[in-house]
Amino acid sequence: MAAYMYDRLVTEDEYRQRVRRHRPSSLLPLIAAAAARYGSPQRPQSWLESPSLKYTPWALADAARVCLAYGTEHLRSEATERDLLAILAAYSSLKEPTLHGADEDAVRLRDFMMRLGGEQMAWQAPEFVSLARTAALYLHTPFPARRQPRCLVPGWDTEVFGCPLPDYVGTAQLLWGSALLNAGRFDAAIFDSPDGEKFERVVSRETVLRVVERHFATDVASIRATEKQTMENLAKVAGGKAAQLRRFTYNPLLGRPAVTGFGAGLLCPSPQLVWRKATPPGIYHTGLEHFGSAFLEETGYLFEEYVGRQLRLMPDVDVVGEITYRVKRNELQSVDWFVIFDDLVLLVEVKSMMPTENARLGLERGVAERDGKLTRAYRQVNATSAQIEQRHPAFASIPADRPRQALIVTLEPFPVANANLPHVDLPTTDIPTAVVAAQEVERLVTLTGTTPNSLLLGRAADPQRSTWALNECLTGHEGARNPILDQGWASYPWSTGRLSAAGAA
Repeated sequence: MAAYMYDRLVTEDEYRQRVRRHRPSSLLPLIAAAAARYGSPQRPQSWLESPSLKYTPWALADAARVCLAYGTEHLRSEATERDLLAILAAYSSLKEPTLHGADEDAVRLRDFMMRLGGEQMAWQAPEFVSLARTAALYLHTPFPARRQPRCLVPGWDTEVFGCPLPDYVGTAQLLWGSALLNAGRFDAAIFDSPDGEKFERVVSRETVLRVVERHFATDVASIRATEKQTMENLAKVAGGKAAQLRRFTYNPLLGRPAVTGFGAGLLCPSPQLVWRKATPPGIYHTGLEHFGSAFLEETGYLFEEYVGRQLRLMPDVDVVGEITYRVKRNELQSVDWFVIFDDLVLLVEVKSMMPTENARLGLERGVAERDGKLTRAYRQVNATSAQIEQRHPAFASIPADRPRQALIVTLEPFPVANANLPHVDLPTTDIPTAVVAAQEVERLVTLTGTTPNSLLLGRAADPQRSTWALNECLTGHEGARNPILDQGWASYPWSTGRLSAAGAA
């Protein structure tokens, strides 16, 4: 049994050498086929049904990375399914960089949980919600009237992707679906199949091939160059010299998930990484490469408006936008949104932040980076709450006669941000405050089995649950479909309505 192949901890070097025993031309197709087999969206987390629970998507993606970046065809053996199982067992037995170190227990636990979240959390995001959010954010959310866009102007998506955003997502979906159904492979010959005409009507062959070449395809040499740069960058980070940290760094397949040189067409060793290119974090980084930091700033403005759209889905509440006020000679801004319930005032501060690589590494610098960004949000919450309490005239529309709470909404989840673990100079908040991700807000606003205010008040009153991620508190509660996400999904070429129309034409 794989669970007992390693009854001890495995070093990074031993794991890497276990992968390197086999020719990439033999091992990589096995990895891709396994990732497709256990990556179907129809069976979420189907790796739980895999042999000895070893076929996790993060382990398969890392095995593919090591195979491509460090493998060789010279004097290596053919790989079997048994070999792949042994490789994945070695991965699951890798030594943890600092869990058994000399730091105090709480620090070691914090760092371990940050690495664990960085390694696994993105793989557990629902495909529909993540992809639908792309159009909901970048296509359907109006740019704030008080801002002047420099990047997100009409035609920005065609400039960045070489096609409109829906066709870019549609290309990712086609590549992903083909990989799932064909053991990780995509071949343009799909357009010559009996269904080729239907595919052509939905997203043209020309568009698909152009977008795949421009954004998804890569070769072994490019992957090795990216890996080398990643390792050089890691070595420069304080505390980053531990070999065991490699698996928590950037995987080159995140940027280019389809590899040439392994038979006809393209091989996607980790099909899940294909659709992740078309989610907001993927768009965020692709836009950054094209436009620079201005794209990140404008994404932040859009995200603020997007969260406001979600908050307005809640019935029987008043949603008030950012308030400008003066303290002495200083003109200041409040949190981004206020949600007024009968028994609660909810302050909402929006930050389009995502975990940095240092945070995913669980290093002190990463904790400082995360807490530095959260510090600004916490101070904004405290300042706004104080103005409400002091009944500043600018806040006359915000009731001061009921409990106040705050949500800090981030674009991507931050593991253990709410846990009672050591922070770096993070101020305390004057009111109960939770760090939540976009997906948690999308669920919160569509609750049907309870009300958002009841859930939030109950969470804050419980010393244990108040340290949990909001998602954990939402588990078990029923919710309606989110119309903003449904609208986003419906804009894509492969949504049911458009595909049916194309087939009937």
